Amino acid sequence: MWRKPEIFTLGHSPDPDDAFMFYAIAKNKIDLRGHRFEHHLEDIQTLNERALRGDLHISAISIHAYAYVADKYALLPCGASMGDGYGPIIVREVPSTKSQIPKEDVDLRDYLRNSVIAVPGKMTSGFLALQLRSNLRCAQKRGRGCRFNHS
Repeated sequence: MWRKPEIFTLGHSPDPDDAFMFYAIAKNKIDLRGHRFEHHLEDIQTLNERALRGDLHISAISIHAYAYVADKYALLPCGASMGDGYGPIIVREVPSTKSQIPKEDVDLRDYLRNSVIAVPGKMTSGFLALQLRSNLRCAQKRGRGCRFNHS
């Protein structure tokens, strides 16, 4: 039988949007009705992984990760930070000084083929958006980056 914990564990990132959303709780600026919270500030991929294990009572996660944790967590009707023009940002390792930014008529998928692209995590919404938008797939994991090929 479920019973109310004495302190709720609350996971969120130190990013400005999460800091804004959880500030009032962290600084007791609102009536918490006797509830107490222990804040865990971690990057979003770590929070996604912790949610897979069910480590925290409440956690910010990527919407991409929700499909994997829907049996453990419910979505709250607040706190989303997604929208048009909100990433992902592609950071590419430049192999030589002669490399140039591609012109507008160059197919970005061809330009990025076999590049290593840093990603915030494989369960993040940014990673999912990159794959959906570019039709690139991670062919080889390299740290927190991936070498991409066409699917």
